[in-house]
Amino acid sequence: MTTRPPGPRLPVVYLPHGGGPWPFVDVGRFVKPGEDEALRGYLEGLAASLPAPPRALLVISAHWEEAVPTVMTSEHPPMLYDYFGFPPAAYEIQWPAPGDRVLAGRVRSLLQAASIPSAEDPARGFDHGTFVPLKLAFPRAELPTVQLSLKKGLDPAEHWALGRALAPLRDEGVFIVGSGMSFHNLRAFGRPEMREISEAFDAWLCEAGQAESSQRKERLLAWADAPKARQVHPREEHLLPLMVIAGAAAEDPGRVGYSGTFSGMRISALHYG
Repeated sequence: MTTRPPGPRLPVVYLPHGGGPWPFVDVGRFVKPGEDEALRGYLEGLAASLPAPPRALLVISAHWEEAVPTVMTSEHPPMLYDYFGFPPAAYEIQWPAPGDRVLAGRVRSLLQAASIPSAEDPARGFDHGTFVPLKLAFPRAELPTVQLSLKKGLDPAEHWALGRALAPLRDEGVFIVGSGMSFHNLRAFGRPEMREISEAFDAWLCEAGQAESSQRKERLLAWADAPKARQVHPREEHLLPLMVIAGAAAEDPGRVGYSGTFSGMRISALHYG
């Protein structure tokens, strides 16, 4: 990770990465007409929305869980096609961003300072929670990029603390991205009767995510008490990246950076700073 003079504090973002390799191959029934254009447009415009170009990316993807938060340390991370049942082109997608051992070390030092155990993985590749949205947002794949895992158990308070520990990176030119889906019930996608349920949870999530910082923390950590919460997230790994992002946001106000539908279900992105 190269050095540069201090610049503006970068925002932190929780974004929806869609389903599988949706922008690059035909995923059939998973995307309804118009949905792919809207989400693609949001992701393609993400870099231009930043107050300054980042020097590196740190991604917390819903598709990686370890016993302790774990960072990838490969200088040339491979592609990890962690989906199945798609056309052959889905397994040829490339996003050859370099890794960054220095940034990985900085992440671990910040976690250590916060008394959060961590580990590293020299072989881990970019899963589709990283390469799908970032291939749209940063198509030149030039920025050093490091993935950080979720912690098994998916405790929201632990992930909030994780984000809090990483907040100094925002002043060091690192753009922190939480990649998940605000609706993630694979058995419910495309079912018309679930649309209203997705709308109810999304309205709660956007309100809680934009609340004043102390209320925001209290409400998001109690997400399972929200309307229709377990119908929207039978398992919460696609929501937990938001806890990291909200922790890193500190007192910054939040806003809805994107709202649309995917396979008929309401999804949103939350931006802080």
